[in-house]
Amino acid sequence: MKTVPRVLVVEDEPAIAELISVNLRHNGFQPIWAIDGDAAQRELEAVLPDVILLDWMLPGQSGLSLAKKWRSHARTKQVPILMITARGDEPDKIAGLDAGADDYITKPFSTQELLARIRAVLRRRAPETVNDSVAVGALVLDAATHRISFQNQELKLGPTEFKLLHYLMKHVERVHSRGQLLDKVWGDHVFIEERTVDVHVKRLREALGPAGSLVETVRGAGYRLTARPRSQ
Repeated sequence: MKTVPRVLVVEDEPAIAELISVNLRHNGFQPIWAIDGDAAQRELEAVLPDVILLDWMLPGQSGLSLAKKWRSHARTKQVPILMITARGDEPDKIAGLDAGADDYITKPFSTQELLARIRAVLRRRAPETVNDSVAVGALVLDAATHRISFQNQELKLGPTEFKLLHYLMKHVERVHSRGQLLDKVWGDHVFIEERTVDVHVKRLREALGPAGSLVETVRGAGYRLTARPRSQ
């Protein structure tokens, strides 16, 4: 028997939650409604859903803080999160992705768009995760311990920048398009804009400090990590 995907809808406006739930039921999903973070947490502790629809603006804990919390817990870290937001500006979208959301949808949205995005996060390919150690010159990354150092000085990177650097170091000197990086680092996210990659590359360079010059922009092609930066 085919399993019906469970969708946890975390939304404080009953009319919106009911509209989403009706459309989900009519399209082969099983919706579970939670009005706030506490109710959502109780649902998560009872049965893990297949995907979470998470409103950004909630009473009590915001959707952003809930996404961060669930991503930090072993039990919920793998559940796809689709953030629903009225915030359409790019910095807000990036903040949602950085908090752990797999995708976002901006209000107002159509039912078909919502369903397409849910199906996309459910079928996406998982990014490569390998707990190994890799070095490029004086830059050393240990995936198992989540540590990075340059010239024996430890560096602090966010989770997305860490995954991005890990992938680039595993494929040193190779040029990667933004689309390739989205597939390999974020997973097969159909709807995330390629501009997202540029934002994270900028953050990565800033976090790397003196080693930032190792991450090169190849005009018209994408990015690469090199052991021989042009500036040296």
